[in-house]
Amino acid sequence: MERIKNCRACGSHDLVMVLDLGSTPLANSLLKKEQLNEKEFVAPLEVLVCQSCALAQISCTVPPGQLFRNYAYFSSFSETMLKHARELCLRLNTERQLNNDSLVVEIASGDGYLLKNYNELKVPALGVEPARNVAEVARERGVETISEFFNFDLAQKIVSERGKADIVHAHNVMAHVPEINSMMQGLSILLKDTGIAVIEVPYAVKMVDRLEFDTIYHEHVFYFSVIALDNLFKKNGLVLEDVEQIEIHGGSLRLFVSKNGEQSNNVKVLLQEEKAKGFDSKNGYENFAKEVNALKSELVNLVKKLKNEQKKLAVYGASAKGSTLLNFCQLDNEYFDFAVDRSTAKQGFFMPGVKIPIYDPVELIRQKPDYVLLLTWNFAQEILKQQEEYIKLGGQFITPVPRPRILNACAELASIYA
Repeated sequence: MERIKNCRACGSHDLVMVLDLGSTPLANSLLKKEQLNEKEFVAPLEVLVCQSCALAQISCTVPPGQLFRNYAYFSSFSETMLKHARELCLRLNTERQLNNDSLVVEIASGDGYLLKNYNELKVPALGVEPARNVAEVARERGVETISEFFNFDLAQKIVSERGKADIVHAHNVMAHVPEINSMMQGLSILLKDTGIAVIEVPYAVKMVDRLEFDTIYHEHVFYFSVIALDNLFKKNGLVLEDVEQIEIHGGSLRLFVSKNGEQSNNVKVLLQEEKAKGFDSKNGYENFAKEVNALKSELVNLVKKLKNEQKKLAVYGASAKGSTLLNFCQLDNEYFDFAVDRSTAKQGFFMPGVKIPIYDPVELIRQKPDYVLLLTWNFAQEILKQQEEYIKLGGQFITPVPRPRILNACAELASIYA
């Protein structure tokens, strides 16, 4: 583990801390039963902002191999993610007029949830996925996958063997790469002069506005504003052509990046709006820590109140964001009897730090907890629909951000079907 002294993107020493979440375990380091009494690895979880290039980043770097070589996140368990990916692939296939002479590459391609759509469209596709267990699942699904970390050297190798790419996808991966300039240089090498990189990142402005502090964990090295992104791309000879705001993961940016394009009005407007809000420096984050700590107090008080009333509590989603939230709030297995998650890769394990056992969601019907804290709030509609039976049995869900709130689950469910 290494604590940084300079901005990872521009090298500036002018880094200012804006949020300290304490020392926490790695968010996806799920525990086996025999590990419950062992000391866990923890690292400081602090957010700094570079006053020179506006990039928010955590203070400590955990080696990527420790985080990603064996990974418990599989996108295909989310119907929302599958639909999101398919719609994008169909759109790009039409807009970019792809054919069997094209090449699509995805950085951090996961279990093939996105690239399988190009396979169905008969467009050549190549995945790059460092998590060996996840890459193997993608290969079993027929998605050609290299099990390596993407960087400048790997980009050169891909170009020498397969040629340059018409489209490079990079969804929810830029935030994970400490050597961000190497990734950008690799992207530039890999793209055709007429190619486009389609990148999705959580939006730091939404994170602050909606108090989504639980999206902060050691895997997420960076938290991007458009100002910081524009500076990063320019530094590496790339152009942020266009940007779309999308609701996935609580508010994200979809970026369209090229080697020779021109910036759209969408980009210019967001740059102006962010500057007005102070996101060109630490000022945009000024009240973030205070409001996060107020949210913590509200949630802890609510959970303790329900526990004192002898209510049975569980959590939904053994997610990375859930790990951050529970560990920061110090809400462990003293308060929650169990967690449920659809991912079979997580079932049978325990959440890091808080040591809450993870089961199949059917346990909500079997054990009938009174309240379930919805840690994967970014998939709330999908989960409520899946848990219709539990809701009809009287079960209630609690959403933690932007403020803790007990949902009127039946009304929420009715609105989904309206």
